[in-house]
This record gives sequence, C-alpha cells and structure tokens, in this order.
Amino acid sequence: MTPTAPTAARAVAAAPSRTAAVRRRRYGAPAVLLAPFFVLFTAATLVPIGYAVYLSLYAEHRSGLGFGGGETVFTGLGNYTRALGDGAFRGGFANLLQYCLLYIPLMMALALVLALLLDSALVRARRFFQLALFLPHAVPGTIAALVWVYLYTPGISPVIGALNSFGGQSDLLGHPLPAVVNMAVWEWTGYNMVIFFAALQAIPREVLEAAVVDGAGPLRTALSIKVPLIRSSLTVVGLFTVIGSLQLFTEPMILHGTTPSVVSTWSPNMYAYTAAFERHDYGLAAASSVLLALAAAALSFVVTRATRGRGGRARSQHATEAAV
Repeated sequence: MTPTAPTAARAVAAAPSRTAAVRRRRYGAPAVLLAPFFVLFTAATLVPIGYAVYLSLYAEHRSGLGFGGGETVFTGLGNYTRALGDGAFRGGFANLLQYCLLYIPLMMALALVLALLLDSALVRARRFFQLALFLPHAVPGTIAALVWVYLYTPGISPVIGALNSFGGQSDLLGHPLPAVVNMAVWEWTGYNMVIFFAALQAIPREVLEAAVVDGAGPLRTALSIKVPLIRSSLTVVGLFTVIGSLQLFTEPMILHGTTPSVVSTWSPNMYAYTAAFERHDYGLAAASSVLLALAAAALSFVVTRATRGRGGRARSQHATEAAV
C-alpha cells in the first residue's frame, strides 16, 4: 500500500530526530566517561599553567625600605629577560644538560641490558631478580635521597670509611653531578627494566626460534631481533626519561643541605623554588617555570621526531633476516 502524503511527511520529519537520537547514543557514553578526565586535566594542568603565565607577566615593586605594601605592576616579558640574563639560571640549565647527557644513556642502557638478561634462557629465578631490581623504585624519592646522603657523608658513611681504609681521603660530594646521577640511576633503572622486559615478553616466540634455527647466537638475536622489535618501548621510555630529567629537584635539593658544592640554584627547578619561597619573587619563579616547560616541550618534540622511524613494519619483517 502506498503511504499517504501526511504519513510520508511525518516520516521525513521524524528522520532527523532519529538521526540525532542515534548520534546522542553513540557519543553520549564516551562524553560521560571522558568528562571527569577533561575536568581534572583542566583544573590540575591547564589552570595552573595559565596562572603561571599570568604571574610571569607581573612583578611586585616595593617602595622605601620594603616595610610597606608593594605594588604589582605589569612587566610583560621583563621577568623572562631577568631569568635569561641571570647567570645562576643559565648555570642550572648547564648542570641539567650535563646530567641528561650522563644519566639518560647510562640508565637506559643498563635497564635494557638487565631486561635482555632476564629474557634470556640463561637466567634462573626471573621473578626474584625482577622484584629485587624494581624495589629501589618503590622507595620514595626523598627517603632514597636521604639514604644516599648518609652513604655520601664522610665520618658516618661505611662506604667512605671502607675507601679511606685503603689510604687517602674520599669525598663523593666534591663533584655532585656523579652523585646525583648515581641516585637517579639506582631509583629508575628497575622501573624501566620492567617496561623493557614486558615488551620483550610480547615478542612472538616463533620469531626467536626461527633465529636460533638460522644459526643466530644469543648476542646476535638480542641486538638484531629483540632490540628492533621493542623500538616503540625504547621511544616511550626515552621520551618520559627526558621529561622526568628536566624535573630534577629532589636529589640535588637534599644534597644542598649537606654540601656547599650544591648551591640553591643548582637546577632550574631549584632556581624557581628559591625565587618563590626564599626571595618571594613569584613573577621570576613563574617565568623560570614557564621557560623550563617550554624547554621540556621543545626537547620532547625533538626526541619524538628523532626516534619516530619510518618503515618500522618493514624493519620488523626483516629482523629475522638480519640475524642470518
């Protein structure tokens, strides 16, 4: 039976409403589930960043001897110019650069080697060693730093006492950079080793068996097959390590109270902390924090572009052939 004109008109009019209802059902649930994340992200990340940018554009000028109230004035990029022109701020970035150049390759190489050893057939009690290597990361960073300060301090450290028993005087805090790197490597190697080990466990066993059949030894299999196949994990760990390295604060801040070789502006985060809570110069602290955030964003972009390989699927397909 052919529908009448009013019935056809009602069907045509109801079609958009049905489409809207389908669209609401399709996107409603994801929107409800994602709403808490975006609310918390806005409140905990975007708002503080915006407030820091706002503070960085103002400075408080005090008149007289500083006993009276101050006046908040708009300075534009004045705080950024002060931070970049301060030798202590630039020196903090120099220390941070040396720390990254020493810590990142050392930690990632050690974590990768340990993961490859745990994944090999020569290791027994894998779960025990995996837990033992991960335990340092379970210790809070402040407590770990205090433990290492105890081990670094002459007169009370059994390590320094043992070294001094061979003659000479050992001062592990005379050069703070190796001390800080050692503390960070001890804390984070086990954590990243677990990530690499989990990625290695996801490699198909038949690929490794094919390499053994083709005559590849354990070292050749590890370098030519396993490492290329966990490239994505290496990239993620490298990116997070770079971001975390730029946030260096706890270890040098603890050492600052025990040795004069670590000044209050040894790292950019310490510079911002000193400007805010010791000098009460919140505009300068905000400007230095924004500059550090921009440096982290730029460095993360560079690391991502440098490690984003093209043709990764082709490399994975030919990984077994490279082992022959």
